[in-house]
Amino acid sequence: MIHLIRLIFFASLFVVLYLSIVPSFEIPNFASLSFLSDKLVHALIYFYLAYTGLLCRFSISRTMIIVLIFIFGLIIEIIHYYHPYRFFEYLDLLANLIGVTIALLIFKIKNNTSY
Repeated sequence: MIHLIRLIFFASLFVVLYLSIVPSFEIPNFASLSFLSDKLVHALIYFYLAYTGLLCRFSISRTMIIVLIFIFGLIIEIIHYYHPYRFFEYLDLLANLIGVTIALLIFKIKNNTSY
């Protein structure tokens, strides 16, 4: 089961990277996102990546997994700075940080609850 979760995690990273590199006009309904919905999408995507990464049970700390996923988002934003059809946005980074932080909190609460 853990191998399937890891496969899903790495496939998800690849999909996010791909969708972050292609010109935004090639993504259906991308232009129709409002400012707030764009930030919500960022938070949800990075929540999903972080929670899935935590479920993988890698041999590194939970905090390191969260940091690495956030750095993944930072690298994508740096790519956007040089991409002719994308823009670097600090608020995207903030939304990513909120998403990974919520994932870590929920994961800790869920796993520290005794039944």
